[in-house]
Amino acid sequence: MTISTEQNSKILVVENDAPVRNFIDGYLNQTYQVQSAADGKTALEIFEKFNPVLVILDGNLPDNIGVKLCEEMQKRKNVFLLVIFSSVTGEEARIKIIKAGVDDFIGKPFSFEDLAVRIEILLREMKTVTPRNLVFGELGIDLMSREVRLKEKTLALTALEFQLLYFLATYPGKAWSRQQLTEKVWGWKCNDARDEQVVDVYIRLIRRKLAKVDSAVPNFIQTTQGYGYTFAPSDRNNKVVSN
Repeated sequence: MTISTEQNSKILVVENDAPVRNFIDGYLNQTYQVQSAADGKTALEIFEKFNPVLVILDGNLPDNIGVKLCEEMQKRKNVFLLVIFSSVTGEEARIKIIKAGVDDFIGKPFSFEDLAVRIEILLREMKTVTPRNLVFGELGIDLMSREVRLKEKTLALTALEFQLLYFLATYPGKAWSRQQLTEKVWGWKCNDARDEQVVDVYIRLIRRKLAKVDSAVPNFIQTTQGYGYTFAPSDRNNKVVSN
């Protein structure tokens, strides 16, 4: 499969397993600029100098390093994180890394075709940004800068948290199922209930960050029981969309 993305896209591969790291590096180097690291310290050094748009991270790095790397890298805007989990990764460890700011994940063993599709989807999200502002009272969502502001305070959202919130806010009042959100925002088909649970995790994270600014703000994202979620501002007339 040919990866249809521009040559100047930079990808950092952080993988403890040397054979896996070399395979990924060799495959992606056909189309992208790729650098790789086997440990967290080297990864951060390369990250600062290389300035990648996407990081493919081993979810089984020792001593909780994967979580710390995710948190450090997500301090920078517009960096996508794709995590590779092995079959031995426990659910608790997966949730910790997801909460640290993961945009997508894949399990071992995986095919290069599957990896390529996920990379294409993530990079497409970054490249197809249309300059638009959504305003709902004191909540502003700026797609150009990928910033969310509530009561003049900027929320520290990850790339995928922003994408999910923006998607929901684009269709105020419309209920989306967890499966639909997985397909529309993540870009891949829902295979089982665990995929749908990832949506719940991200919704909780977004709500928590909104509540940190002001716990009394309206519940912009409402749960549609047994189905999914709806973006429901308290006054829809406050919505402004500008190009």
